[in-house]
Amino acid sequence: MNVVAKFIENIRVVGFSTAIAAWRYTLRRDRLDKAYVLPPLDRPASPGKLISATPQPGGADFHFEQCDLQARFLLPGLVQLAWYAAPGFSYAVVRRDWPEVSTTLKSEGDGWRLCSPAVQLNVSVNGHIDYLDNAGKLLCHEGQPQTSGGRGWRQSVSLDPEACLYGLGERGARLNLRPGSYRLWNQEKAGIYGPGADPLYITMPVYVCQGNAGSHLAFYDNTFDGEVKAGDALEISFVDGPAVYYLAFGDLPALLEQFTLLTGRAPLPPRWALGFHQCRFGYFTQAEMERVFQGYQDYHLPLSALYLDCDSFKDWCTFVTDPKRYPDLPGFARRLNEKGIHLVVSTNPGIKASPKVELFRKGSEQDVFCKNPDGSLFKGVVWPGETAFVDFTKPQVREWWGEAYTSRLAEGIDGFWHDMNEPSSFTAWGDMTLPLEVRHDLDGQEDDHRQAHNVYGLLMDRAGYEGLRRLAPEKRPFILSRSGWTGMQRYAWTWTGDIESSWGILRQTIACVLGLGLSGEPYAGPDIGGFAGHPAPELFVRWFELASFLPFFRVHSGLNLPKREPWEFGDEVLRIVRRRLQNRYRLLPYWYTLAWEASRTGSPLVRPLAWLDQADPRLWQIDDAFLVGDALLVAPVVEEEATQRTIYLPPCAWYDFESDRVYSGGQEVTLDAALGHIPVLVRAGSILPMETATGMELHLYAPEAGKEGAGILYSDAGDGYGPWRVDRFHLRQAGDHYEFSGDSEGDFPWPYGNVKLVLHGSGQLPASEYSPEAPSRPA
Repeated sequence: MNVVAKFIENIRVVGFSTAIAAWRYTLRRDRLDKAYVLPPLDRPASPGKLISATPQPGGADFHFEQCDLQARFLLPGLVQLAWYAAPGFSYAVVRRDWPEVSTTLKSEGDGWRLCSPAVQLNVSVNGHIDYLDNAGKLLCHEGQPQTSGGRGWRQSVSLDPEACLYGLGERGARLNLRPGSYRLWNQEKAGIYGPGADPLYITMPVYVCQGNAGSHLAFYDNTFDGEVKAGDALEISFVDGPAVYYLAFGDLPALLEQFTLLTGRAPLPPRWALGFHQCRFGYFTQAEMERVFQGYQDYHLPLSALYLDCDSFKDWCTFVTDPKRYPDLPGFARRLNEKGIHLVVSTNPGIKASPKVELFRKGSEQDVFCKNPDGSLFKGVVWPGETAFVDFTKPQVREWWGEAYTSRLAEGIDGFWHDMNEPSSFTAWGDMTLPLEVRHDLDGQEDDHRQAHNVYGLLMDRAGYEGLRRLAPEKRPFILSRSGWTGMQRYAWTWTGDIESSWGILRQTIACVLGLGLSGEPYAGPDIGGFAGHPAPELFVRWFELASFLPFFRVHSGLNLPKREPWEFGDEVLRIVRRRLQNRYRLLPYWYTLAWEASRTGSPLVRPLAWLDQADPRLWQIDDAFLVGDALLVAPVVEEEATQRTIYLPPCAWYDFESDRVYSGGQEVTLDAALGHIPVLVRAGSILPMETATGMELHLYAPEAGKEGAGILYSDAGDGYGPWRVDRFHLRQAGDHYEFSGDSEGDFPWPYGNVKLVLHGSGQLPASEYSPEAPSRPA
């Protein structure tokens, strides 16, 4: 979009005065950024030659001509490396108390070898590092970091020709990011985006490499702008910041377990968050939201959350609902809660810079806003016009912001949607963010926006999460965030932002959600139907089918578009949507168990097919199908007018979720996929819990010969931090019948009454019901 066209579009969306303010702001930003030139750092072009090495607890220091390299094993398969200087402050790393790993250091020719019980580091005289397993197989090879005489640095990592690269946060690309070039700078998309857009709202300097030698994960703990080029080799560079990074080795589950030990795990969400959410930019009045709420009741459609976007604010001021258009929000929230529906509200970090606005006055008194280098208040432009931005990098400010949720909780709000937190400031062209020279506290380090930009959203999420834990300690916070950085899983879910309505972006959604999961963020999903544009009924159905098997399950759309509630598409679409919704809620016990497992292991709820067999390269690049946990394989339709799906299956037998037809793994199969039917397969040996109107069914999928079936179910009150229970189920073949058993632990009573057992596959069960015993914690 050219400058004139964008200006006209800005007038249409935000009004003439705000569009003019954005134009003036853009000119000022460009002038400031052009003049902001920092002196080069006193950093050598390269570390030089390796001179010696000194053993240290859990690792070693390698002494080069120009600097030292510190290597420390945090776990046998997880190593931290720091060139030039010791690791400093980190917003991503939360664990520091690692048990000491036994290591050995010995000279090898003109280099040195550092060994843990799982991994060897061979450091050459030229500073190249080979990582090997204890059988001597090469796992990874990297060069020493190089500088260009300025403040930035770069590093090259060798890649085998067949290796795949995943992750880097939220990407508008295929699951395998190779070949490609990707910027590490969170960015508002200035409207909508389609396949291939880069960068997006959440960039993370973390990737997983999968090849014949196995897999490893690399995380670069650097918040500055950077770039990853994935070609014949991987080249990663940053414009500034520390050369500190971590490498983890193992299979995919082990990589995510180690990485989330380092950066934190997603807490267990409230159970309702895993249900269906309805939203629209344009629910301008309480009467309109009452209409939507009543529609879900009249059409017998389950619903867990209803959203207020920023258009509900009074004069676009965050934390303040317009009382004229929403005269009884607390009463409305109570009526929703009576039906099990929760109200979620948009929350923006930009505060209208006017003394008439109470939050701005209080914030000015508490010195909470970002500053210009001369100490004056920085002002950008967002929905309210001239806007001050909260500096979430300051600890006292995070606490102040957390207290601001008090009024919203009093209104009956149960969830918070953090938007515009890249941070975004309206512009007439170019990057929609703050000038690079804007100052931030950075927890006492005091630096500019170059360092703070990528963690701004992360720290807004932290402020909100910690505030809600203080204000409502009996509830688990639900926060949805458009932006974030490594570690955001500790505080917030996300969605794929302002996407176009197209078949191409529908397909890309799968790779995007999988990539986020492999970057540590297990909770993501799209705006069903796309944020901009209006989908035809077929596209809406296919999008709904896909999203019903993703962690975050929400319909949302942009301003001035046709209504997006399911009944607006006609009776046939409504019938299909109702069936998909009913299936989602039947499977909520399974989803909730996966969420509990994610809080304990870091495993994402949605996983690539290679999760089950990394030795088969035919699975590595599949990004039009995915796993939900280890039990379900979902192969959505992502092409217009398609009525079949072809998919290559991981090893083991697979049952069709609806017909019980059995497919052998390790082969390509074609599945029926008429409109309204999404191909879903169940892994043999799975025990799948499904909730019914009267209780619980355990669906037992007969295991392959000589194998046993197993399943797990987590239960609690659905919110809070009270009693819980874990039930583990077992299925064993004994002649021509199966023996089923279960054991449990925890304090929470069994919530479902008796359980009906449903066997899929040949054989018999001695009983069709199961009565769980009272739980008991193991000694």
